[in-house]
Amino acid sequence: MDTTSNEKKQYASVPPMTIDPQKQYTAVVKMEKGEEFLINLYADKAPITVNSFVFLAREGYFDGVTFHRVLEGFMAQGGDPTGTGRGGPGYQFENEDSDLEFDRAGIVAMANAGRDTNGSQFFITFAPTPHLNGGYTIFGQVVKGMPVVNNIKRRDPSRNPDFPGDAIKSILIEESEISAA
Repeated sequence: MDTTSNEKKQYASVPPMTIDPQKQYTAVVKMEKGEEFLINLYADKAPITVNSFVFLAREGYFDGVTFHRVLEGFMAQGGDPTGTGRGGPGYQFENEDSDLEFDRAGIVAMANAGRDTNGSQFFITFAPTPHLNGGYTIFGQVVKGMPVVNNIKRRDPSRNPDFPGDAIKSILIEESEISAA
């Protein structure tokens, strides 16, 4: 797929469930700049969301996509192939509520335009953001490489920046058995 194009495949519906919520999924996010960070995905707490993220990552959907909205002290938002904050995969799905909270940096959640409008856009917090509790599906935690996330170029599309955001080169999904602790 040509990653220089903002045109990505559109899908008619939410992908069928292909993950096993009893397994551990990890996303290795490789940035165009050469750095990477690791996200543990919460398949047991947000199976629909993780399934969609895993599907899109395996399809190469996020390859070349920028972090289009990155606000100091708040979060880095990506997953929109148009880079405008209005793009998505062609489908939407419901929020998944759990006991997870925005209580630390590195929380990964779905961005949305209101409840049950999740698609491909996600964000990663730079700090605790408890005011977001209950409004967004949390589906992961950055467990390695948080300095990479913290160094994503700040970019506020509402201020009409004349530069692109930092781009994702690829997201590799790793699946493993959950080890007994």
